[in-house]
Amino acid sequence: MNEEQGISDRGPARSSPRDSLFLMASFFAPDGRSLGRARIRNLSATGLMADCEMPLAAGQKVVLDLRGVGRITGNIAWSRDNKVGLAFDDVIDPQLARKPVSSGPAQQLPDYLRSQPAGRLR
Repeated sequence: MNEEQGISDRGPARSSPRDSLFLMASFFAPDGRSLGRARIRNLSATGLMADCEMPLAAGQKVVLDLRGVGRITGNIAWSRDNKVGLAFDDVIDPQLARKPVSSGPAQQLPDYLRSQPAGRLR
């Protein structure tokens, strides 16, 4: 691939630094209709790039729930084959998507990794 082709394949210029990652998410229309699942490949405070299982059109409004971040709305900025660029309506903290997900006390350290009280032997 030549340099010029690589630039055209990446979509429009981005204004925020991107963080490469691999997350699964589902896209929805504003009315709640499913637009399919997607593999998020990179994420920034203002948008993301994803591989989608269904074609999405540039300009299309979408909603997704992103692990650690919550509900995000935005517009498809560009679409090529199964790849899309999504521009968020509001700025997010992309590092929240990297934090471990916990559902509460049951997800804490296993017993064998917790320190034992003094004087108690097993």
